[in-house]
Amino acid sequence: MPKALLFDLDGTLADTDPLHLLAWREVLAPYGLEVGPGFYRERISGRLNPEIVRELLGLEGKAAEKLIEAKEARFRDLAQNLKPTPGLHELLAKAEAKGLAWGVVTNAPKANAHHVLEALGLHPPLLVLAEEVGRGKPDPLPYRVALERLGIAPEEALAFEDSPSGVRSAVGAGIPTYALLTGHGGETLLAAGAQGILRDFQEALELL
Repeated sequence: MPKALLFDLDGTLADTDPLHLLAWREVLAPYGLEVGPGFYRERISGRLNPEIVRELLGLEGKAAEKLIEAKEARFRDLAQNLKPTPGLHELLAKAEAKGLAWGVVTNAPKANAHHVLEALGLHPPLLVLAEEVGRGKPDPLPYRVALERLGIAPEEALAFEDSPSGVRSAVGAGIPTYALLTGHGGETLLAAGAQGILRDFQEALELL
C-alpha cells in the first residue's frame, strides 16, 4: 500500500491538452507553424514553455515571455468548464479514507496550475511547481522535491502521468508510475518507463 499519490496536472487530472493545443495553434500561427495533434504530442506535450518557444522559434528573453504569457492567458480563457478525469474524485476519496497523502507535481505555470485546480474544485495538500524548484520534467527533480516534502521513500509513492516526459521524471525519481491514455499511445508511455497504463482513474481504484 503506498503512502502517497502524486499527480501530474495537465492531461492527468483533466484532459486539458485539447485546450493547450488550440492556444498554441493560435499563438504560433503568425509564425507559420501549424499545430496539429501529432505536432503537439511530439514537440510540445510535457515540456516547459521556455524550451518550447526556444526550440520552435529561437525566442528567448522578453520576446519569449510575451508569447508565453499570451498563450497561457488564452488557455485560461478556454479552460472555464473543466471536468475531472473519470474516477478522480473516487480515487482521492479512497486515498483519504486510507490516510494517504496526495499532491500535484507539474510543469504548468503557477497561474495555470491554480486556475485548473480551482476549476476542478481541488485543493492539494502539496503542490510542486517546476518553475519554483528550478528544473522541470523530464528532470526528476520536481518529484524528488515532492518526496522530500512528504518525507517518504520513492517506493512509498505512486505517480500518475500522461506524457513520456512526465513518466521519465517520476520514474527517474524512483517512483512506480502509471500513465493515462489521454494524449499519448500506450507503447510510447510504457517505453518511457510506466509500469502500467490506464484509461482513467476508475482503473486505478484497485491499486489502493
